[in-house]
Amino acid sequence: MSTGMIDDREIWACANLLVQQHGENAWFVAARRADELLAQGEMEGHLTFRRILARIKELEAVKPDGLLH
Repeated sequence: MSTGMIDDREIWACANLLVQQHGENAWFVAARRADELLAQGEMEGHLTFRRILARIKELEAVKPDGLLH
């Protein structure tokens, strides 16, 4: 892991925050930001938001009772 890389705990925290702030649109917000960073040539930021997006999708797959869809 590079020194600038965000650890998995922080990725989960960011994903949770985006879900709290944007609800069912959280995946779109993360995907849009990943695309913006890619367009700017910010590869590390792009990859970070791709990781956040993957965690959001995992969170969305969990029902309120804690079971996977």
